[in-house]
Amino acid sequence: MDVTDFPDDLVQTQAAWNATYNALAAHRPRDTTALRRRLLLLSVRLWWHPYWETVSSVPAARSELRHLARVHGAVRAA
Repeated sequence: MDVTDFPDDLVQTQAAWNATYNALAAHRPRDTTALRRRLLLLSVRLWWHPYWETVSSVPAARSELRHLARVHGAVRAA
């Protein structure tokens, strides 16, 4: 799968989901209710994004999206 197939908003949403998840998983996170609500909202946006209707193998594409967002997050952090 070509990683350029993903719409920018989908990659950004996945990166935001990763950041929110990491913030919630941190030791003694602040405002866990807001973080959980944000995680839920981002999960819904990811799950129902129109892009998934255009791919033949959704599970593989979701996995590739998660990988791409992690790589982009690591590059930004460096």
